[in-house]
Amino acid sequence: MIGRLRGKVDAIGESYLIVDVNGVGYEVQASARTLRSLELGQEVTLSIETHVREDAIRLFGFTTELERAWFRTLQSVQGVGAKVALGILGTLSAQDLINAIALGNWAAVEKAPGVGRKLAQRIVSELKEKAPQLSMGIRAASAGVRANGASAASLPQESHVSAEAISALTNLGYPPQQAAAAIAAAIGELGEAADLAQLIKRGLRELAR
Repeated sequence: MIGRLRGKVDAIGESYLIVDVNGVGYEVQASARTLRSLELGQEVTLSIETHVREDAIRLFGFTTELERAWFRTLQSVQGVGAKVALGILGTLSAQDLINAIALGNWAAVEKAPGVGRKLAQRIVSELKEKAPQLSMGIRAASAGVRANGASAASLPQESHVSAEAISALTNLGYPPQQAAAAIAAAIGELGEAADLAQLIKRGLRELAR
């Protein structure tokens, strides 16, 4: 199985890119958000999800491990396949998706192509308990990366901060789901540029209501 590709962007299509790795071109399916962030000739490192079928091997590429985790998690919901999962991640960033699920904002999920109201509501309902665990999992992954002496730059900074804030609230005794909803509300009010102390303070106010 291929878990990661590092090379140059050789071509960008409507729903895919080709990554040149030492002269071998790999066709990788990606979300619209990921494709918009890339340029021809750019050096890129992608986390890869490999789907193997009898008639084909398909590669799906993500710029962060958080995106790949959500790609897998979304497909655990009935009615969500790879195409719909990519559509959701192309419409919402991973952090926006976490916030939408934590706040029960199915209308934000409904904006993705191929997602109707019933499916959006099902996604929010079924994944509400998984959002804080995934967010905190990125915190642990980031810590592991730093412990190994590597760079954590590939992980979005807002994910680090929100995960730290959720962890701080759970350490104070609040359930992860409530902590995630409180931090999502804090980010919605303060913006993604808010620092850790601001998020914790605003999150505590939300929980005190």
